[in-house]
Amino acid sequence: MPEFVHGLLAFAVYFAGAVGFCAAFCLLYSRVTRHDEFSLIVEEHNASAAIAFGGSLLGFAIALAAAIHHTGSVAEFLTWGLVALVTQFIAYGLARLAHPGLSRAIEENALAAAVWVAAVSVSAGLLSAACMSP
Repeated sequence: MPEFVHGLLAFAVYFAGAVGFCAAFCLLYSRVTRHDEFSLIVEEHNASAAIAFGGSLLGFAIALAAAIHHTGSVAEFLTWGLVALVTQFIAYGLARLAHPGLSRAIEENALAAAVWVAAVSVSAGLLSAACMSP
């Protein structure tokens, strides 16, 4: 198989895996939080929910990109992708510990709470990405 075709196949596999991971992350994350992100974002146009959820997805995607970059097989990618997913849930839990009324604040469209969650999530994503490098 020509190297170019092999590269395209690898791209397709990793990209499909990353999209699947992101979809799973969004579904699971929206179940873990006490507020309904999709309803708040789509129906109520709640900027805080969008910032918090978007930051969490971004933090996960950063770690997922590092997993793709630093792994040599799909099995390794899947393992590190799961690590990135768990890391984001731990980050959310820690953010809630520091801000016990977090979900209520996001429902009330408090931007400070949203920026807090987004910052914690992106920080966790960056740190986990750095830890995945050899």
